[in-house]
Amino acid sequence: MNTYFKNVQTLEELRKQYRDLLKKYHPDNENGSEEITKAINTEYEKLFKILKNRHDSRQQNTRTGNTTNNNESSYDNKKYDFEEDELLREMLQKVIFFSNITIEIIGNWIWISGNTYQYRKELKELGFKFAGQKKCWYWHSETFRKKSHRKLSMDDIRDYYGSTEIEPGGRKRLHA
Repeated sequence: MNTYFKNVQTLEELRKQYRDLLKKYHPDNENGSEEITKAINTEYEKLFKILKNRHDSRQQNTRTGNTTNNNESSYDNKKYDFEEDELLREMLQKVIFFSNITIEIIGNWIWISGNTYQYRKELKELGFKFAGQKKCWYWHSETFRKKSHRKLSMDDIRDYYGSTEIEPGGRKRLHA
């Protein structure tokens, strides 16, 4: 029985709810505790395995031709990257409770803006880089390689990939 996660049907929904729950129940918060955080992590792992198995089952059916959509190449282009999810989740846990900052998830990147000066050493140690023109710190896994030399504004990046902004106080705003 799921205590913390509600109506999760996809890995994207699971990851979104996980971020929100961590923000709310982290031990550093007034309502949080280590026990609740451990319970959330345990529940996340169980749901992740279930949803991953469902995804793997669909992938196997696609490869063996047991589905109505036999277009394997289009399916492979839409596969969910489980390793990327894990890396993003781990990094988000490390920065989610810095105060006076805004954390934004855009694609598989984490962007941090706001009053980041006090956290610059920690961000550098975690592998974040500072984008001077954008006045933001960013992180992505090593699997991403930029293919273009084109410079995009933050609004262009948000419009292209969509984003979820996590602000202090638990408010969030989705960008299409």
